[in-house]
Amino acid sequence: MTYDPYHGSDPYRGDPRAAGYADRAPETERRRDDGATTVIALVRAVVSVVVAVFVLHILFVVLDANQGNGFVATIYTVAKALVLGLGDVFTPEDAVLGVVMNYGLAALLYLVLGQFVIKALRRP
Repeated sequence: MTYDPYHGSDPYRGDPRAAGYADRAPETERRRDDGATTVIALVRAVVSVVVAVFVLHILFVVLDANQGNGFVATIYTVAKALVLGLGDVFTPEDAVLGVVMNYGLAALLYLVLGQFVIKALRRP
């Protein structure tokens, strides 16, 4: 004799293989949630990489890293491309302080805008 867990002693438990089972989400909802979750993860990853580039650039400027190094030069180039006009918002007399303030502001704006996008994607 085989045991069928769906026909046990609980009269209120339905067969999950049935089409109208209450605990199952409709296929369209499940697919939409999976898509939104994927896009949210992608947005989070992109924002994290951009912020990491800005933080590395700030550290390299503050610690006076070798500009001839390929990695340092690449980070500088990518950060300059991603700053989107925020590289000269603040113009203090100390150039290092200016980099910290401007690229820090850009990193903060990317974080805030990324969170807005993520919250918009989570809305039902």
